[in-house]
Order: sequence, then C-alpha cells, then structure tokens
Amino acid sequence: MGELRASDADRQRIIAALERHTAAGRLDLEEFAQRVDGALAARTVADLAALTDDLEVPATGESAGGSDSRHLGITFLVAALTLVILGIVLALTR
Repeated sequence: MGELRASDADRQRIIAALERHTAAGRLDLEEFAQRVDGALAARTVADLAALTDDLEVPATGESAGGSDSRHLGITFLVAALTLVILGIVLALTR
C-alpha cells in the first residue's frame, strides 16, 4: 500500500493531524513547518505515513479531531459574523 500515490485529500489529512499534534505540544512550529512541506511534496502514501509514524495516535481516534475542527469552524463563523455586523454598524454611523 505504501507505493500508492498520495492524493490531495491524503495530504490534507496528514496536515490536519500535524496541526493537532502541534496544538498538543508534540511538535514545535519549526518541525511542523518542515513536516507540512514534506506532506505537500509527498508522492506516495508511505511518504506521508513517515511524517506521522513517530507521533502518538489520539486515544479517542480520528473522530476527536473532527469535533475540534467543528468547534474551530463555529468559532471562526461567529468571529466573521461579528466583524460583518461591526462593519455594518460602523458604515451606518458615518
């Protein structure tokens, strides 16, 4: 399976995992950047696997990362809506 070509979706999954590991303190920002560069340049699934095989797998599985992503998405949406409303209020008060 390691000789299979990596897809863009495979690369994005690895980058998301690297983000979670960085947020958990397993990677510093320099190593995170190096591994993201490696993920973007990876040609095979084995190349991608090598970027995370020394990192601990979350005990709750990959679904925990999905919950974090949803929470982050909701937070971003609320912040964006707040900025839009603030922009409208400022435009109306001019």
